[in-house]
Amino acid sequence: MQVIWFKRDLRIHDHTALTLASIEGTCMPLYILEPTLWHQADMSQRQYQFLKDCLTELDLELQKIGQHLIIKVGDAVSILQEINESFPVSGLWSHQETWNSWTYARDKRVESWADMHSIPWFQHAGNGVVRHLKTRNGWAINWNEQMKKPVTEAPHYLKGLDFCSDTLPAAEALGLKEDGYHLGQRGGRSEALLLLDSFLYERGERYTKEMSSPSTAFDSCSRLSAHLAFGTLSVREVFHALEARNQEIKSLPPLAKGKWPSAIRSFSGRLRWHCHFIQKLEDEPRIEFENLHSAYDRLRRDEFNVDYFEAWKVGETGYPMIDACMRALVATGWLNFRMRAMLASFASFHLWLHWRQPALHLARLFVDYEPGIHYSQMQMQSGTTGINSIRIYNPIKQGIDHDPDGEFIRSWVPELKNMPKENIHRPWELSAQMNGYPMPIVDEKKARKFAADKIYSIRKNTEHKQETKQIVKKHASRKQTTKGKKVSDSIKKGGDKKQSSQGELPF
Repeated sequence: MQVIWFKRDLRIHDHTALTLASIEGTCMPLYILEPTLWHQADMSQRQYQFLKDCLTELDLELQKIGQHLIIKVGDAVSILQEINESFPVSGLWSHQETWNSWTYARDKRVESWADMHSIPWFQHAGNGVVRHLKTRNGWAINWNEQMKKPVTEAPHYLKGLDFCSDTLPAAEALGLKEDGYHLGQRGGRSEALLLLDSFLYERGERYTKEMSSPSTAFDSCSRLSAHLAFGTLSVREVFHALEARNQEIKSLPPLAKGKWPSAIRSFSGRLRWHCHFIQKLEDEPRIEFENLHSAYDRLRRDEFNVDYFEAWKVGETGYPMIDACMRALVATGWLNFRMRAMLASFASFHLWLHWRQPALHLARLFVDYEPGIHYSQMQMQSGTTGINSIRIYNPIKQGIDHDPDGEFIRSWVPELKNMPKENIHRPWELSAQMNGYPMPIVDEKKARKFAADKIYSIRKNTEHKQETKQIVKKHASRKQTTKGKKVSDSIKKGGDKKQSSQGELPF
């Protein structure tokens, strides 16, 4: 009997473990709902809601090929032991997962259990992330080769078996509380396919230009990030869809192509960046908790202003673009990358908060929370990687650049709905019309200068440079060529004046 353990790969298409296990004989498609995982500080009700949508559709898809999804609630090792006692397990199958520290420790326990019972555990890579990677050289080429492999067909039939399935607990039973989420996306593969199609053929033409502004990004971005995080679509499926669409666009007359070539090119690059950052966490799991560069270990360590943190969390910092973005994120569970970077940068630099607590808060708000991307980005936007340009986003300038008329601000900060356009980004200049909206909690220029002086004083140190070289060797991307074509996922310098190439990761 083969157990297919679904984690964050909630689909039957392009699921190598499922397809190969189905050839071996009787199969048990299994999802283990682990309450202890949902008790972790980075988990939330909105993520659980999306998960339940995905599991409902996965069950329906499995039933079509002969076997419903078995859901068990509890500890993974205990449940696998229970299954093995009822139906001796010949093989355990899953995808290769790079997720948070809790799941990493859980997998180590499962590995020990499987070894103890002489049960082979087949883990299949599916997103180009390489386990036990020795060098970053050639990573981009390998990623392209993996993505170009044919999509694995779903099995036509599963030889199933009867086994008692548990009922999913209510969110409240897991300790997951309401948090203002009411305008979120639905989970499930059918929704993912609709989004992919509408992005490639309707919404995505102006992606390159409109992904940076929150006013336009909610429509012009693909909105696939949550589906990639939960695995209702595989990265390879999206890659193949992009390639097919690109060929269609190439065959069009020049005038009919519009902005599509740029959009497809931009999105394709960001798909690779998606996996590039997950590889960082795979290679160095400690970055979930520790600064990538040790020179910053004392930075902000003993300075954490709780009042600032609370104001930032609820969107009451006195900076309209910051507060509008935070309130939008609370309600929808999604925000475009540039605005995510701005929120993180503002917390770390202007408010001088250590990145760990803001990172956990944002993780809970992001339905598309992907630890590999999330913690790498939090450290980049906090200046603690030692290898990336320092980006201290000016929230006033970001508002002027990406919401010049203040429409996005007014929609999420109703206190300022009657504020004139010329004052919307600096409402304190017309305090009589602020309607209870707070004054800025910090002076933007002074806070930015203080942070920059602190960061750059560390970077001048000789020891800093020595450790930086080692980090670059292990984690920085490479420029490679293949068949005369450049394949680059190099980190480019940017900041407030120029969008960096690794941006827009939440699609």
